[in-house]
Amino acid sequence: MATGSIDNSFGSETYKEEWSIALQEELDSPTYWKDVCKVTYTNTRILHNPYYTDPTITTGTRGCPNVPAATTITDDDTTISTYSYIYQIIDRADAAQQGGYAQASYFGQRQGVLVNETLEAAVWAGAYAGGTDMGTETFANGAGATQITVSSSNIDDIIRAVKREIREAGGEAIGNRNGIFITWRPADFEILEGIMQANGYAMADAALKSGAQQGVTYMGVTHYASNFLTANHAVGGVKKGIHLGILKATYGQLVTIQDPGEISGFGYKTRVDYAAKVWQKMVALIYDINLA
Repeated sequence: MATGSIDNSFGSETYKEEWSIALQEELDSPTYWKDVCKVTYTNTRILHNPYYTDPTITTGTRGCPNVPAATTITDDDTTISTYSYIYQIIDRADAAQQGGYAQASYFGQRQGVLVNETLEAAVWAGAYAGGTDMGTETFANGAGATQITVSSSNIDDIIRAVKREIREAGGEAIGNRNGIFITWRPADFEILEGIMQANGYAMADAALKSGAQQGVTYMGVTHYASNFLTANHAVGGVKKGIHLGILKATYGQLVTIQDPGEISGFGYKTRVDYAAKVWQKMVALIYDINLA
């Protein structure tokens, strides 16, 4: 480069593309909320999930007419209107002095990580707001939300209670088809790992060798740990019972701005528009597990 020339390469189209690629690669990477949720990428503003009233069966009398019952349609909907964004400005001199291409890739990856974490938190918040409360009363087959203190002596009971509640809600078939999950706090997941290492043969050998990894199956349930749960809560239930709508037009899109706000540098912005919803027909199959 000739003396006195300006190296604008960090803000050039080359690095814009590299940043976009790194962002997209991170967003496309496997994340367990994609396994747990039904995810819809759409440019529609409102998601609808209408449902019919269940029909009833009536005992008839011979020689008498049958009486029809009206079928009612209820529209359950949610609006994709919440959005979060990342907007970074990098001074032109800092960009020139600190790596260019490598930094562009790093920042793109970090933006992708933060976007995915935002969506994960939205998923658990949606389950917390829209799911069925589960507390100590559930062990006695009753409703309630008294906090459970998770321990090695009752974590199996919690898992069995989730499975029982699914059966009692008539969700066993969809649970068998989609799978059942529980997302624990890290400390609870540690207790689960200890139980797995102490019990069984092949299960204990595998747990002792590799530990309990994200997505481990135990007692017929897929288990995860998350730092983005609402405080004092875990989430469990039937997979695909939480619906996450993501606006396709903005997800993973990078906007670059030269000298934003008269600042000598480069601006990089991405956003995600989303809505997380437990549909009315799925409320009885998604559990907000209240923990001490």
